[in-house]
Amino acid sequence: MSTSHNNDTSVSGTFEVPDLTSNAAMTKFLFGLPGVDKVGLEERAASLGTRSIKNSAKAEGIDLAISMIDLTTLEGMDTRGKVRSLCAKACRPDPMDATVPQVAAVCVYGDMVGHAKEALGNAPINVAAVATAFPSGRASRRVKLMDVQDAVSLGADEIDMVIDRGAWHEGRYLDVFEEIVAVKEVCGDAHLKVILETGELKTYDNVRRASWLAMLAGADFIKTSTGKIAPAATPAVTLLMLQAVRDFHRQTGTVIGMKPAGGIRTTKDAMKYLVLVKETLGDRWLTPDLFRFGASSLLNDLLMQRQKLSTGAYSGPDYVTVD
Repeated sequence: MSTSHNNDTSVSGTFEVPDLTSNAAMTKFLFGLPGVDKVGLEERAASLGTRSIKNSAKAEGIDLAISMIDLTTLEGMDTRGKVRSLCAKACRPDPMDATVPQVAAVCVYGDMVGHAKEALGNAPINVAAVATAFPSGRASRRVKLMDVQDAVSLGADEIDMVIDRGAWHEGRYLDVFEEIVAVKEVCGDAHLKVILETGELKTYDNVRRASWLAMLAGADFIKTSTGKIAPAATPAVTLLMLQAVRDFHRQTGTVIGMKPAGGIRTTKDAMKYLVLVKETLGDRWLTPDLFRFGASSLLNDLLMQRQKLSTGAYSGPDYVTVD
């Protein structure tokens, strides 16, 4: 049951796979999920965000957060040189300290995948490509699938796709589901992250429904946002999606990852999100295989805070590179 204290509204009982062949049945299933207690959810997220983290745990948390970053550049003016520089930073975040972990992935537009792969060489860092007419999702399914196919053929290890929010708001849930299924098939061995663009879903209930739809369709990760729409990732939305991942695992046994993206810029923010993961899903999900930060500027703050813990003082403004 949902309460104003922790909003722990679980999907309980014996799970029956819904009819995935008709929009009416899909709609019935999605609207049969428990409603979200807005006040309880936000209070719970805010409460977890006040947890105090001591220096030793903070040091571990900083390194863990660095290892979970999808270091991202998604601008129209991206160049091959910028992507190569980003890859160098991904491999060696702090040129002065070889003990800093490498990031999890570099996230770029599909046409930059080959350049990223070449720059990374044999480094154990994935290349993620945004696809399906990112960030709007406004293209035909044929074009979206070609977009994914191109990125995979260039060597993308991960695909970050956006759902069709227009179809969602028209109630064409089966169309959204079938598009994710089709993209997943084209991905082959590449992992699929499904971006809900929660700022455009408008309600917490819609976020929960879209999370379940994406997981049922075969998403390896569910992701909050493109980073191009406000609001992007928030603690409350992230908590809600983590709860959906937890409930889906309890009901189906399937392990799904989660990625908040957009607006996470400080070490303090990152620590709050790690607390959300630990308290909702446990230590199993505290790994880059199951939790990522979609970020660009976050890494710099983590590096500066890491150096502060190590030396007792902040370095000058030139300590980190500006991407």
